[in-house]
Amino acid sequence: MYGENLRPNNQEPPVPGTLLVDTSRADRVGEFRGVAGPYWSLRPVGGGAEWEVEPRHVRPALLIEQLRARTARLNARSRGEVL
Repeated sequence: MYGENLRPNNQEPPVPGTLLVDTSRADRVGEFRGVAGPYWSLRPVGGGAEWEVEPRHVRPALLIEQLRARTARLNARSRGEVL
């Protein structure tokens, strides 16, 4: 649908907590945490290790992607895997 979605590197970072899709990692959904040099830091919605990505490989998460990520986190929480 979005392809590689290449964007210029001078793109303004989103608000922390915004759900984004990393197109360089098989459309992995992550929560924006901040800027680390030329990279953006993302974190899995259910918690876990942050990773860095070039802004040109990031796009906003679609509503269905946001719903899937949040549902996965709630399911993991109900199983006691995350707080």
